[in-house]
Amino acid sequence: MRIAVGTEKGAYLLEDGSGGWAVTGPLFPGWKVSAFGSASDGAHLAAVGSNWFGVGIHRSFDLVDWEQTDTPPSWPEDAGRKMEQVWTFHRQDGRLWAGVAEAGLFTSDDQGVTWEPVPGLNEHRTRDQWEPGFGGLCAHRVKVDGDTQWVAISAVGVFRSDDGGASWEPKNDGVAPVGLPEDAPRPEVGYCVHCVAHHPDDPNRIWRQDHSGVYRTEDGGENWARIETGLPANFGFVMWRDDSSGRLFTIPLEADSNRVPVEGALRVYRSDDDGDVWSVSGTGWDEAPQFTGVLRGAFDGDGSGGFCFGTTGGKLWLTRDHGDSWAELAPAFPRIGAISLLT
Repeated sequence: MRIAVGTEKGAYLLEDGSGGWAVTGPLFPGWKVSAFGSASDGAHLAAVGSNWFGVGIHRSFDLVDWEQTDTPPSWPEDAGRKMEQVWTFHRQDGRLWAGVAEAGLFTSDDQGVTWEPVPGLNEHRTRDQWEPGFGGLCAHRVKVDGDTQWVAISAVGVFRSDDGGASWEPKNDGVAPVGLPEDAPRPEVGYCVHCVAHHPDDPNRIWRQDHSGVYRTEDGGENWARIETGLPANFGFVMWRDDSSGRLFTIPLEADSNRVPVEGALRVYRSDDDGDVWSVSGTGWDEAPQFTGVLRGAFDGDGSGGFCFGTTGGKLWLTRDHGDSWAELAPAFPRIGAISLLT
């Protein structure tokens, strides 16, 4: 197993060998590493960012030698937007998508070397109503199923396109908007979606961890319903589906004003019934209080029952048995924002 760890101060690679975990890094020292991905030509992708030098994308075939591309996603100078960070990569066949902050969507048809904007979303009619949350204004999850595409934007909501990305509509009915009373008129946007997960065989079945709760849709986002039974809190940033077992995973935090595990008990919660009921996932958890959070990009799986997540305190937790048992790994890193289990 190999784990790529993106932190505020570079990236690290962990490889499990006979002598334990070997650590390589930092890669890209001095740069924030915000996302990992892969291209269809076999190249690994790493997104980096700097408050001074902007956003960059690097490619590597061996995880040793990296080459920076010349044309990362960028906004025109007259757009009035700042390219702050690449939040996610998504690959479907030979095309790549990148979700970025300030929120937008870009595509690449040349293995991530050059990128083009998706005007239907980036210039959406509601754009002037998009407001950032505490974590910024970011497009952080992308799902593509033929001509149907979904994008999750914090703090705006989930959007869906049914025509290959030419046009988009908000899909947030049933989700509580942030900062408004329940009897207030429902806005089109203003739904702070933190993370989403899709069913691989039924793309219309989606789960989302929101600022306002945990939800599920069975009709592609037309209607959302709460699924919070068994959770100690309904706030958090992680929503992950293990497609090999069908289990869902989330990590509850106390609240938006105190983003730490409930009562200091860092725990992953899982559901074996599509989100109807949740319970603590497995064993191995440290009983000592841990007041550290887990960010949306810091949880990943290998497709065969292995998952890893990293905390804002720089620690890694790993399971190899679909979440039945967990162990904390020894290395400690800077604040972790991205995790990728590499095959």
